[in-house]
Amino acid sequence: MREEEKKRSSQNSSFKRFFKKRWAFPAIYIAAAAIILTGVLWYQNANNNSANPDSVDNTATDVPGKKFNEPAIEVNRSMENIMMPVKDVDASVIQRPFYDADAKAEEQEAALVLYQNQYHQNTGINIGMKDGETFDVVASLSGTVTKIEEDVLLGNVIEIEHDKGIVTQYQAVKEISVEVGSQVKQGQVIAKAGESMFDAEAGVHVHFEIRKDNVALNPHDYFQKPLSTLQELSAEDETKASDDQDAVDEKASEEDSEKGTNDDEKDSEEDTNSETEQNSKDSSNA
Repeated sequence: MREEEKKRSSQNSSFKRFFKKRWAFPAIYIAAAAIILTGVLWYQNANNNSANPDSVDNTATDVPGKKFNEPAIEVNRSMENIMMPVKDVDASVIQRPFYDADAKAEEQEAALVLYQNQYHQNTGINIGMKDGETFDVVASLSGTVTKIEEDVLLGNVIEIEHDKGIVTQYQAVKEISVEVGSQVKQGQVIAKAGESMFDAEAGVHVHFEIRKDNVALNPHDYFQKPLSTLQELSAEDETKASDDQDAVDEKASEEDSEKGTNDDEKDSEEDTNSETEQNSKDSSNA
């Protein structure tokens, strides 16, 4: 019994001496951490090895045509700022502004197009160069060409679709360098500026429009603003723009009617004066 007690007391003293050493507890912690980490790695490897390789689908999903048929949409497209459809903005000039129902009378008058003795409101802006020469017409935004139309009156038309009912239109162009279905990048040359019979007074120009759900918007309000501004355009704003367009149509119709009435009165007055002058001559001859 005494020998066993001596052995126990000797073992206890050995443990005490061991734990009194400075490196004892750090060594224990490190060893425990190593054991735990080894166990975790072993568990993960065991799970990976137990998986059936035949059940894993290794087919790539990011290759066009493999699994998804939807066309890829650029994530950064919404971040593009809407630009004027010309390369040299500093050399350009707005020949005819957008007809705004809330604009001043002189601004509205400048935005009217006279064609065949009738006034028509400008649903976009006409852009030309200060020197009057032709120039490259570029895409205002990235998108898909959905329409190319030869039009003698408007001078050829290109339509590019973007997102959520947003469309840009380019009229009075020539030497078109894109086709329907083409994916165009912002700033890419799509045509040359030309002329149109509808607004012959404008000379060489491009007629540029921005439409949301087929409602014409004033491009000046959106230049240098991101496409997301148009995407987030509320239904209330679209309704207002549509109402403004109706007001423009009505006002233009009234102006045409008033002009026609004035022309009739002028013609009638000229006829009366001519008849009076003729009667006066007849009386003199008699």
